[in-house]
Order: sequence, then C-alpha cells, then structure tokens
Amino acid sequence: MVQDTDANPCHTPGEPAGFDLELRRHFDAPPEKIWQAWITPDLLKQWFCPKPWRVSEATIDPRPGGVFNTVMNGPDGEVMPGTGVFLEVVPGRKWITTDAFAPGWKPTGLPFMVTEVTLTPTGDGGTDYVAIARHWNADTMKQHEEMGFHQGWGAAADQLAELLRTL
Repeated sequence: MVQDTDANPCHTPGEPAGFDLELRRHFDAPPEKIWQAWITPDLLKQWFCPKPWRVSEATIDPRPGGVFNTVMNGPDGEVMPGTGVFLEVVPGRKWITTDAFAPGWKPTGLPFMVTEVTLTPTGDGGTDYVAIARHWNADTMKQHEEMGFHQGWGAAADQLAELLRTL
C-alpha cells in the first residue's frame, strides 16, 4: 500500500489511524440502565459533562442517521453546541456517534471525533463500560487531551455512576 506522506506521514490511507483516547469503567448497574442514561435527554443532562458545566439541551434519536445533539453551558456563560449523528446502534450494548455529520448525512465541515461506547454485562450484575474517542489525526487527539479528556470524561463517568444508583 502507498503511504500518503503529505496528509499524515504516520498513517497509511485506508487503515485505522490509531488516534484514540479511551475511558474504561465498571458500573454496578446493568447495561440497560446505562443505555437509558445515555438515550433519555433528561437523564443525559444530569451527568454528561463535568460540573460546574451543564447540559441545557439534548436531542437524541438512537438509530443510524439519528441525531445526537447537545448544548453544554459553562459557569462563565460559555456555550458549546454539539451536533452529530449515530452511525451504529445496538440498543443496550454499543453505539457509535460522530460530529462529522449533521442529520441528513450533511458534512459538518470540521469533524473532531467518532465516539464509540460499548457495554459488556458482567457476572456480578454490573457492566464493563468502554468509551473511546477516535480522532482523525494526532493534532485533534492532542487538543482533546489538552481540553481535559481524561479528567472531564472521568468526572462525567463518576456522575453517571451516581445517577445509576438512583435508577
């Protein structure tokens, strides 16, 4: 295979890029509860971004091509809209979203990542949870790390664990 040295000297076109950031957790809840916390807008608003940030709007249609939109608000008046779609959905087990497309498969122009969440039931009644942020290149992966991927996604996962105890 020919390597495209102009676009990215470390990546062979047509092969996975490997610019992933990953969060793994074990939750003391079945996959179905985690699924509900992800796809129910009122539940997602309670945990999806680390406090003091909050989600003010969430629109979720969990099917391939269905919308996954959020609006996050920061403590100093920051507003961060997120527009995307589901690429794959296996209810209660796995879903993949991306900001590369808006509904109707319209390219957004500046794709940042593809998110894959996998839920694996465990013998103790809980769930192994893996959330992966896949980036197009090393620069966007580094940008996401510097934005606080590990701290932010970890804090959101802690908030999700708290919510799951109440469901």
